[in-house]
Amino acid sequence: MATRRGIELEFFRFLNRWLEPQIRAGLGSPRLVPGGLIVLETRGRKTGRLARVPLVATRIQGYVLVGTFRGARSQWTRNLAAHPETRFWMGGRPRSTVATLLTASRRPRPLPKLPALLRLVVAFLVPYTRAGWTFAVLAPGARRRRTNGARAVRRGRRSR
Repeated sequence: MATRRGIELEFFRFLNRWLEPQIRAGLGSPRLVPGGLIVLETRGRKTGRLARVPLVATRIQGYVLVGTFRGARSQWTRNLAAHPETRFWMGGRPRSTVATLLTASRRPRPLPKLPALLRLVVAFLVPYTRAGWTFAVLAPGARRRRTNGARAVRRGRRSR
């Protein structure tokens, strides 16, 4: 007989395999309304392999908020704790991000530059972490910029 944890794990694996390609293509992304679906890509804390998981997300002033009632049982939360620089797909495009986890067991990295509305939402969610929930604030990541030398090489010229 299968255990409850095994059934739960297989259910979420099946659901993620079915939904992930569709959400990554843009289905259900938060556009006109602040809530919707994203695909979060994390790097495995042990294996280093990339893993993608569909999540319900809320956009708040340029930031994305995701959460799980499964807390530490969710592998994506453990992976984000080990590797906070990651990316997610929203609207069919990948976006770089830096994640900050909100859990009862660990102190979050300071978030001094959050917009006022997001600070209010985070303060509202903190008591839920004591009940086992885990939340992640996905801040816009640094975009890679090409240097002048890289553009010159791309065009077939070298800068001296």
